[in-house]
Amino acid sequence: MHPAYIMDFDVLITFLEVAKQGNFSRAGQKVFRSQSAVSAQIHQLEEEYGEKLLDRAGKTVHLTPAGKVLLDYAQRMLTLRDESVRAVADQNVTPRGILAIGANEATCLYALPHVFAEYSRLYPLVQINIYRNFSRKIVERIDSGALDVGVVTLPVRSPSLKVHSIFRDRIMVMANPRHPLAKLAAVSVEEVAQYPLIFPKSGFTRQLLDKLFRPYHDHLRVTMELPSVGMIKNFVAAGLGATLISSAFVQDEARAGHVALIPLKGVELWRELGLIYRKDRSLPRAAQAFIALVRQRTAAAAHAS
Repeated sequence: MHPAYIMDFDVLITFLEVAKQGNFSRAGQKVFRSQSAVSAQIHQLEEEYGEKLLDRAGKTVHLTPAGKVLLDYAQRMLTLRDESVRAVADQNVTPRGILAIGANEATCLYALPHVFAEYSRLYPLVQINIYRNFSRKIVERIDSGALDVGVVTLPVRSPSLKVHSIFRDRIMVMANPRHPLAKLAAVSVEEVAQYPLIFPKSGFTRQLLDKLFRPYHDHLRVTMELPSVGMIKNFVAAGLGATLISSAFVQDEARAGHVALIPLKGVELWRELGLIYRKDRSLPRAAQAFIALVRQRTAAAAHAS
């Protein structure tokens, strides 16, 4: 490597995306560059390091041993870059800079919008960067220092993390208002299992449903597996099946009469969200302010109930 070379973080971002996608064209779409521009950046990186970083086999690329070494350093350098940006911004008394937070899509859509809105009003100089993924992935990013705080489904067991419970929501049966289950005041799991069901493809609720309906597996009819809460709500409203869902995710649709929420009898199911962050890490003011706001709203909600 040339001694005067200064690492271009933009090139590292492209390299990480190529490694993730295994394809120049798809990586280019993610970083908003043409395939030829991505190839040029990778060539630049290989020239600077004097090593081949990627093996190309048709349209697919794989990391070479040297590329695997750089991958780890690239991720750490970008994390350090982000930390330095936040640390410099944090010299100001007023929170500013970047709040790096992790949460799954449903939490962002249904549990946190009002929190984000209030936070943005109070701290307009802070840019909120949301990493959307499953709880286990968010925990990994918190542990690595890539995220300041996360909102995840509890329980989370990690000795390195501080955990605050912030939201608890009942899991209920959701069906079309004309569905036979909607006429009942409460339903058992056995009764629900008699009808066509719609399941999420993955995540906390899918794990819960798999366990809950395991005794009825032989005659269970799962007609659809869908990737998002929004799609599940739409298909249930269209009468294509019933499901179980966190009731907070469906308040607007239930009030409008598009779906019916029916309590379970014989079992109580809850989804609990927690705010997590590293115990041993000095958080930037932007993150401290977010934690304080969420805990303040949690305390106010508990007092009101």
